[in-house]
Amino acid sequence: MALRLIECLSTTEQLADLFSDESILKAMLQFEVALARVEGKLGVIPRSAATAIATAARTATLDPAAIASEAPLSGTFAIPLLRAFQENIRAQDPEAVDFVHWGATSQDLCDTALVLLLQKAQAILDADLNRLEKALQNLAQQHRRTVMLGRTWLQTAPPITFGLKAAGWLGAVHRSRKRLAAAFEEALILQFGGAVGTLAALGKDGLKVAEALADELKLPCPEAPWHTHRDRLAVLMCACGVLTGILGKIARDIVLLAQNEVAEVSEASGGDRGGSSTMPHKHNPVGSVLTLAAAQRVPGLVSSFLSSMVQEHERAAGGWQAEWEIVADVIQNTGFALASMADVAEGLRVDVERMKSNIAANQGLVFAERVSILLGKEIGRDFAHELLQEASTEAAIAKRNLSEVLAEMPEIVVHLRAADLRNLENPEHYLGSAEEFRRRLLAAASAQEKPQAKSKQQRSTRKPARRKK
Repeated sequence: MALRLIECLSTTEQLADLFSDESILKAMLQFEVALARVEGKLGVIPRSAATAIATAARTATLDPAAIASEAPLSGTFAIPLLRAFQENIRAQDPEAVDFVHWGATSQDLCDTALVLLLQKAQAILDADLNRLEKALQNLAQQHRRTVMLGRTWLQTAPPITFGLKAAGWLGAVHRSRKRLAAAFEEALILQFGGAVGTLAALGKDGLKVAEALADELKLPCPEAPWHTHRDRLAVLMCACGVLTGILGKIARDIVLLAQNEVAEVSEASGGDRGGSSTMPHKHNPVGSVLTLAAAQRVPGLVSSFLSSMVQEHERAAGGWQAEWEIVADVIQNTGFALASMADVAEGLRVDVERMKSNIAANQGLVFAERVSILLGKEIGRDFAHELLQEASTEAAIAKRNLSEVLAEMPEIVVHLRAADLRNLENPEHYLGSAEEFRRRLLAAASAQEKPQAKSKQQRSTRKPARRKK
C-alpha cells in the first residue's frame, strides 16, 4: 500500500498496510467467520449457515468508502459493514443472513478485530526491536575503549566511553521491550460479551461459545468481557509511550553529538538521505529527527487514550468511539520511531579521533573534579574545590591548560607535582567503573531470551477458573 502524504512521516509501509481499510475489514470478517464456525459446531446456528457465511467472506465485495460514509449514522463502522456483508451472503444463501453476528454486539466485532491487528503489529515492532538491540550491542562492544566527553546540563564533564553510552541506550531499550511484550500479552485477548457483557442472547451456550471462539481465533479468553474496562489497552499504550520516549532520548543524544561544532557521530549517508534543499554541504541527522518527531507526538496520543478510559456503565458513550484512531496512531508512530532508530543505529558513524580532540580542546578543565578529589584529602574538600574553581576560571579566560595554571599555584604544587598534574589529564585514567557498568548493561540485555511476538499457535487460551463442587 502506498503511503499517503499526510502520514508518510508518522508510519511505515508495513504498519500503514496493517491499518489500511482492507486489512481492517479482513480482521472483522475473520471474527464473523470464526463466530459462525464455532456456533455451527456447537449447534447454536445451522451448520449450513456457518458454511455460507465462511464462503461469502472469501468472495465478499465490500466498499470501504461506502461503509465509512454510513458509519456516522450508527456511531460505528461495524453496522454498515455487517449490512454490506449480509447483502453478499443473501446473494448466495438468503436463509443464512439471519445468523450473521449471532449473539454478538458491534463492540465485540470491533475490539476483537483491533486485537487481531495488534497481534500482527507486535511482530512488526519486535523485528525492528531485534535490529535496534543488535546494532546497539555492536556499538557498545566496538567502542568499549573509545573515550569521549561526558556532558551534564549540556556542558562538558569528565570522560566516559562511547561504549558505555551505547550500552546505556541498549539497557533502556531492552527494559522497555520487556514491558511492551508483557503489555501485548495482556492486551491480546478476545472480546465477546453481547449487548451488556452477559451473553444473555446465547442462553446457556454463552460461555461455551466464548471459549470456542477464543480457541478458533487463537486468543486467550478473559475472565469476563471488558467492554468498558480499557486498562489492558491503556497499559499497552503507555508501554508504547515509554518506548518512544526512550527512542527520543537516544535520538536527542545523536542529534547533539552530530552538530558540526561537536561532530562526534554522524548518520549514514547515501543518495538524498539527510540532504538540504538549499545547502549542498549539509548532512542532516534525518533518522534521529524523525524519531524525535514521533516522540513528541506519542505522549499526547497516550494522554488522549487515558482520557477515554472514563467510560460509562456497561457500554461507553464516546470513550470507546475515540479509541480506534488513537491506538492506530500510537502503534504507527511507535513503529516509525523504532524503524527510524534501528536504521540510524545500524549505520551510525563514530569519529573516535574527534572525540579525543574534543577532550583535548577542553584544556583539561573536565579533570578539575579529579584534582579536587585528590587535593581534598590533603587540604580539605571545600578548600580544594574553591582552589579548582579559581584555577578553572583563570584557565578558561587565559585559554591555557588547567595543569599549567595549577602548576603556578603554591597551594597546589606543594601537594601535587607538575608531572603528576599533566598525567591527571589522561582520560583513560579517569573512567572509574565505566567498563564494569558497560559489561553489566550488556549482560542484562543478554541474560535471558529476548521477548518475541507469540505466534497464534503459541497462544494458549486462558479460561475462567471453575469452582470446585
